[in-house]
Amino acid sequence: MNDKTAQTTYGYARVSSVSQNEDRQIIALREMGVPENNIYVDKISGKNFDRPAYKKLMNELRPGAVLYIKSIDRLGRNYSDIGEQWRMITKEKKADVCVIDMPVLDTRREKNLLGTFISDIILALLSYCSDNELSLIHQRQREGIEAARANGVRLGRPPKPLPDNFHKVCKEWALGKISTAVAAKQCGLPESTFRYKAKIYRQQGI
Repeated sequence: MNDKTAQTTYGYARVSSVSQNEDRQIIALREMGVPENNIYVDKISGKNFDRPAYKKLMNELRPGAVLYIKSIDRLGRNYSDIGEQWRMITKEKKADVCVIDMPVLDTRREKNLLGTFISDIILALLSYCSDNELSLIHQRQREGIEAARANGVRLGRPPKPLPDNFHKVCKEWALGKISTAVAAKQCGLPESTFRYKAKIYRQQGI
């Protein structure tokens, strides 16, 4: 590898958390000839591009450089944002991008209007598929919640058991013998929580 290649070839890898392993991506980047010191790694969610390693990489990119990524989702999760970054890298930075797992997304292949058009079409298709998939996930979640509620399934955390003295305190409170503040303090509850639980308690006729 000559000095020119070392200076102009970069790689970016990302995993969503520190517990995940990026080795598979690093191996793929090395196989493409990316020098070790030109590989930038983030262990953070891909929801936006506010990532330390990615920012450093963008500061290093120069016209004529080549950026390798293992797959398009390593660049980010939101495909509209990916499209914006893609245009920034290729148009403003005047660098090339190569997606290893998707050879059609390699801006070195066609340095003409057709090549740009193909890349833009692929990115737009990926964006549509991603947005559609996200909508389907949210729809399934809503349907699952509605079905569970219809079957009497309680969602969320189970309620904490009532204090042992709740029945006695609630009865005295209901008779006006003690104030809400005193009743809540005796039960070790915030006043709003005591009132809420006392209302349910009385509705159930306990």
